[in-house]
Amino acid sequence: MNYAALIPARGGSKGLPRKNIIDLAGKPLIAYSIEAALGCAAVGGVYVTTDDAEIASVSVQHGAQHIARPAALATDSASTFVAIEHAIAVLAEQGQKPAHIVLLQPTSPLRDARHLAEAIAAYEAADAPALISVCEEEHHPYKNFRVDGSGRLEPLFDAASLSKPRQELPKIYRQNGAIYIIRTETLLREKSFYVAGCVPYVMSAAASVDVDTIEDLHRCEEMLEASKKSTG
Repeated sequence: MNYAALIPARGGSKGLPRKNIIDLAGKPLIAYSIEAALGCAAVGGVYVTTDDAEIASVSVQHGAQHIARPAALATDSASTFVAIEHAIAVLAEQGQKPAHIVLLQPTSPLRDARHLAEAIAAYEAADAPALISVCEEEHHPYKNFRVDGSGRLEPLFDAASLSKPRQELPKIYRQNGAIYIIRTETLLREKSFYVAGCVPYVMSAAASVDVDTIEDLHRCEEMLEASKKSTG
């Protein structure tokens, strides 16, 4: 197995309760990420790491394999890395040693198999240690302020940038949480999904919607319905 897709989905979401399996246009939210991974020929295994029995059951129903995550690794303060590190250890115990890890956040339902295949191709073409999906930042940080110790505004970067046309400023990208690809040995050594030499996979703002609130969920529903109408 060259690429293993790992989908972290703990049960204790606070902002949008049970969001990983909440209904989105007739399917559980997590099903979109599972289907994206299953639809990508380069991915050799699709695993959901979760502490939650219902999430595990739903994930298996949609074609993923389940990795039981200990409760201690599913707290609000537990990092994604420790959950993935545990999942890699479980796979190793099963005799599975993927060369590369593909991290898919279940809250990115508009990332599909095409995005995933393109990202893996870009990662391989660059011979990079890691890849992170990004989208262009809508609000350019060069236009931002901070408040100084006396309560006055000062430019976050420099005064000249505040009045420059956006076209004259460098493009700025933010990680959208949809796709992370990294060599397994690099991840275990660096304990981070970002390492020097990492390359980007640029996605549209529309495909980069992250479901964190009910408003995000409704926005995704509208976009999926619009896509069905345009292709139907």
